[in-house]
Amino acid sequence: MLDKIMLTVQVFLALIGAYQLFLTFFGWYRPKNKKMFAPQKSFAVLVAAHNEEQVVGALIENLKTLDYPREMYDIFVICDNCTDNTADIARHHGVYAMERHNPNLRGKGYAIEWMLKELWKRERQYDGIVMFDADNLVSPDYLIHMNNDLCSGSRVIQAYLDTKNPNDSWITGSFAISFFYANRFVQTPRSNLGLANYLGGTGMCFDSALLKQVGWRATSLVEDLEFSMMCVQMGIKPTYNYDTRVYDEKPLTFSASAKQRLRWMQGHFEVAKRFFFPLLWQGIKTGSWVKIDAAIYSANVYNFFFGAILTVMLWIQSMTDHGTANSALVHVNPVLINSISLAIYVLLPMAMLVEKANKKTYKYLLLYPIFMLSWWPITFYAFFTQNNKQWSHTEHTRVIRLDEMKSKQVS
Repeated sequence: MLDKIMLTVQVFLALIGAYQLFLTFFGWYRPKNKKMFAPQKSFAVLVAAHNEEQVVGALIENLKTLDYPREMYDIFVICDNCTDNTADIARHHGVYAMERHNPNLRGKGYAIEWMLKELWKRERQYDGIVMFDADNLVSPDYLIHMNNDLCSGSRVIQAYLDTKNPNDSWITGSFAISFFYANRFVQTPRSNLGLANYLGGTGMCFDSALLKQVGWRATSLVEDLEFSMMCVQMGIKPTYNYDTRVYDEKPLTFSASAKQRLRWMQGHFEVAKRFFFPLLWQGIKTGSWVKIDAAIYSANVYNFFFGAILTVMLWIQSMTDHGTANSALVHVNPVLINSISLAIYVLLPMAMLVEKANKKTYKYLLLYPIFMLSWWPITFYAFFTQNNKQWSHTEHTRVIRLDEMKSKQVS
C-alpha cells in the first residue's frame, strides 16, 4: 500500500514537473517591436527601508538620474521602524523621508500599506506607483519602460530581476543562476503565452487607480506573491518587462540566506493555503487557464516539500530493502524520468548562456546542487513554523553603485 501511495504521488509530481518543462519551450523567444510612448505618466517611487543607512544613498543617487523627466517622478523613502540615520540620509539627498513607527505591525507589506494611505492624502497624485528595496540598483531606462507598459494597458508590471553581486560568494552565485533561469524560463514563457506573471518583491510598478480601488492588503511574509495571486483572482494579469533591469543584493553567507529563505517559505505556505483551491476552482469553473496556472504556481512550495520527503524515503528504502523497484517511478520509466531531470538541470547553463551571464558565474554551477538541496531542510522547517508571522530583516552593508557594478560586469 505504501509503495502504491508513493508511486501515485511521484506520478503527480512528475506531471507537474513535465508541465513546468513544457512551459520552458516558450521561453526561447521574446516579443519584439513594443510600442513606445512619450513620457506622460507621473510616478511615485517608493523605497522600502529598515535601517538601511549603508546602502540607501547609492539607490537614491541612482534614482535621481533616471532617463525620465525629473519633474514627473518623486522619490519617497519609507523609513520603517528605523533606529539609524536612514531618514536623515534621505532628506540629505533631497527626497521625501516618510517615517513610520509601529513595532507591532512589522514588515514590508505593512510599511507599503501605510505608505499608500499617506500618499493618497497628498496634494499631488501620481499615475503609477513604483516599489524598490533600499539595496537595489535600477537601469536608467526603468521609468521609460514602465511608462510604455502603463500606456499600453498593463496595470501591474514586474521588471527583469538581476543580482548586483553575483560573484561575491557561492551563495550569491547560486541566487544569480536562479534569477537567470526564472527570468528566461518562468517569467518569459508566461508572458509569451498570455498567462499571469509574478511579482518579485522589487522593481514592481502599479497603476495608481488600481491600488486606490482595491488597496494593498498584502501583508504576509511574501507580499509580492500574495498580491500577484490577489490580482489573478480579480481577473488582472500582472505583466513582465524583460527590457529593463532591477539589481538586487543577495546575502553573502549561507546562514543569512537560510534565514531569508525560511521567511520566504513560511510565507509561501500561507499563500498556497489561501489561494490554491479558490484559484483552481475558479479556473476550472470558468475555463481560465490563467487561474489554473496561478493555482499550480502557488502550490510549488508543497510540490517541493512532498518531493523532498519522497526522495529521502526512496533513498532510505533503497539502502534498507529491495522495495525501490516497486515504489520508485524511475524504475517504471527510467528514460522518461531521467530525461526530465536532466533537461531541467541542462536548462540552467542554457539560461545563463542566453542571458549573457558573466563567465565567472558559471563556476557556481558546480555548487548549485548543494544550494538546491539546502532548500529541503529550510522548507521542512518552514512547514512546521508557517504560522510564524514575524518578519526578519536581511542586513545590507556593502555600498555598490551602478557604474561600479557595470564596470565589473564588463571586466
